[in-house]
Amino acid sequence: MNSDYRAEAGALDAEIVRAIERRHVEDFDDLALRILAHQLRFNEPYARYCAALGVTFDRMPATWDRIPPVPAAAFKEAALCTFDPTQAFRTFETSGTTSGARGKHYIEDAVLYMSSSLAGFSDGILRHANTEFRFLMLVPDPAHVPQSSLGYMMDLAAEDFGDKAGWYLHGDSLLVDRFVQDARNAAKDGVPVIIAGTAFAFLTLLDTLHEYGPTTLPLPAGSKIMETGGFKGRTRQISRTQLYDDLSLAFGIPTSSIIAEYGMTELLSQYYDRAGDEEPRVKIAPPWLRSYAVDENGKKLPPGVVGALVHVDLANRSSCVAIQTEDLGAVVEGGIILFGREQGAELRGCSLDAESLRAAIS
Repeated sequence: MNSDYRAEAGALDAEIVRAIERRHVEDFDDLALRILAHQLRFNEPYARYCAALGVTFDRMPATWDRIPPVPAAAFKEAALCTFDPTQAFRTFETSGTTSGARGKHYIEDAVLYMSSSLAGFSDGILRHANTEFRFLMLVPDPAHVPQSSLGYMMDLAAEDFGDKAGWYLHGDSLLVDRFVQDARNAAKDGVPVIIAGTAFAFLTLLDTLHEYGPTTLPLPAGSKIMETGGFKGRTRQISRTQLYDDLSLAFGIPTSSIIAEYGMTELLSQYYDRAGDEEPRVKIAPPWLRSYAVDENGKKLPPGVVGALVHVDLANRSSCVAIQTEDLGAVVEGGIILFGREQGAELRGCSLDAESLRAAIS
């Protein structure tokens, strides 16, 4: 890798980390567009994609929300990174589809990921709590599933903010007996707990507790639950409101202490529910992450109108700064509201169809 790349990447990373540490981006447009220029120079597949949409060094957009967003599904089609992917610090993979294809997000080094994810977790989940937590994980253990970005993020959080962590998801099985024992030990020790898991993992846990007992596991004061996503096509589903009410009863914590995280393998930064338990819940981004919604033609929609979400994440310096998702949502004052995943969506919100996209990035 040439010295020009190292110098430019290092300078950008240092600037992004400073913004994360200060929780303030001086000029979002300027930094986002400089990251885009960097990616046009060093991320060849993304540069070809941008050129197909009319964006080059000679025809740069004027603002952050005009940066061409690459569809998240494109991470299945090409190595979308500014560096040699064989030198990646970590390679995170999306969940498989019926075709078995998985998107891959190549992470150049730990610095940006650790800075962004830990700062976001501290602000979104801990919210200035001055204590150590015990982490009970209903998410993939990175020791066994190193390609899980969620598992890696929670491992970092537990190491930074916890006294110890237990992992209870092995494949599709939950180690419920171990979870119950460790939850009881935390209550006995008086250590507040953070339980992290998907909606389906929580539903499976609650069903098992209801069938075999104990039906309640009261947790110490200050404990929190972090819910990390929906049911993703599972046949057994309940409403999120019902799930949170059931979790509140089972663990003896208020529903306001149950916080949903919204993230993606293709992003290094995350959204978290705003404090409180009003419905619908508004999710808040850190200052280095911004979003907007688009219609089926990729046209930006006004606040309050539901469309497919596009995220611009400054921490994505070594991949693609702008990501087009298949998640439906609306931008509202202070954040976004999610409305689920678009049925049957793969690639959308841009002027190229799927075949044109594959040609542009291959």
